[in-house]
Amino acid sequence: MSYLEHFNLTEQPFRLTPDPEFLYWSKQHARAKAYMESTIWLADGFVVITGEIGSGKTTLLQSFLSELDDDVIYAVVSQTQLTPTQFLQAVLTEFGFKPFNKCKVELLDMLNMFLIEQYSNGKKVVLVIDEAQNLSKKVLEEVRMISGIETHKEKVLRIILAGQPELKETLDSDRLKQLVQRVRLRFHIGPLDRREMREYIERRLSVAGRKTADLFEDDSFDVIYRFSGGVPRLINTLCDTALLCAFADEKQSVDANDIISAAEELNWAEHESNTGVYDQLRQIENERNQANDLHVTRIELRSDDEVVDVLTFPLGRVIIGRSPDNEIYIKSKFVSRHHAQLVSDESGCVVEDLNSTNGVFVGEKKVKKYRLRDGDIVSLGVHELVYHDLRTKNEIEAGDSIVEEITGDAGADRGSAVNDQ
Repeated sequence: MSYLEHFNLTEQPFRLTPDPEFLYWSKQHARAKAYMESTIWLADGFVVITGEIGSGKTTLLQSFLSELDDDVIYAVVSQTQLTPTQFLQAVLTEFGFKPFNKCKVELLDMLNMFLIEQYSNGKKVVLVIDEAQNLSKKVLEEVRMISGIETHKEKVLRIILAGQPELKETLDSDRLKQLVQRVRLRFHIGPLDRREMREYIERRLSVAGRKTADLFEDDSFDVIYRFSGGVPRLINTLCDTALLCAFADEKQSVDANDIISAAEELNWAEHESNTGVYDQLRQIENERNQANDLHVTRIELRSDDEVVDVLTFPLGRVIIGRSPDNEIYIKSKFVSRHHAQLVSDESGCVVEDLNSTNGVFVGEKKVKKYRLRDGDIVSLGVHELVYHDLRTKNEIEAGDSIVEEITGDAGADRGSAVNDQ
């Protein structure tokens, strides 16, 4: 009897090979996918997705690609230790060409003609580059150049860069400022938290045929987190080894002792001492707490002239839609899954339609992209979002208090002068 039969499973729940069927939609993964989908809606879409080794980037990409409509043509380049010419050859090969024995100018011309032809035929073209942290700066410069191919109306190539955290550091170098300026969205997938890790494990067991959520006992999850740090690939390796340990001991469930035995067999130290991820998580949490003190945008969400919710946000992007993974979640048939976005920067806030079905209105005017002013009302179906710039409010309050202080001091001086007289 195999351990699959012993534990009432129909397939291995913790295989390391990417499989979209087993994908667990944490909020982070849902957000990353929404950003990738935005490349389809927005003609100049250029998205960078980074994540730790084993965080599920490749599985997420496979899920995204499997759901693309027929009017989308895509290429995936995952061998990235290439020269600029080899990179262009790899891209064209993925699009069905045989671009060998051609010089760089010919390769660029082939790609340019292909993209213009697809645009003329009503097709959208997406280039996905996985393991992008291995791209040299010269190749990244080539990526910037081809991202600029356009018709007289719009750019014709959507690009998704996916890679490990080193990609973030590379993109932040001075030499690549022009490339970064082209990037519309950047998102980093971190490790799962404890609750998500448990849901992740139970999700995989369910997909693998387990009918009840009792195979891993309650005391096992804290130990799994201690040794895996919430990284999906490490969770898979540890849980699979623990199942084998429990099976060898003819046990019907996995407890904390089985996890410890598995970690010993794998010769693993606790994840904190191994990778420092706990310190990273604390740092991220501290940064988030600091960001909470720097919120610059307040949104009043209204329906039927009643305030439904009031939300505040720091600098950055806020996605609005009827999908629960949005920062502003509006459950309404008139609102698209990812309907619009707010982008707050140092100079204010812009609302942008994400190719929604029913559009975005500011006042009575339908807008595609619009810089908001304090007090503007944005309409999405039957819902309204009232925009307030907290910086303006804070500046006014600060100014008022200065005026009060000056007025108070002046009043005191006048009073003294009158009394002296």
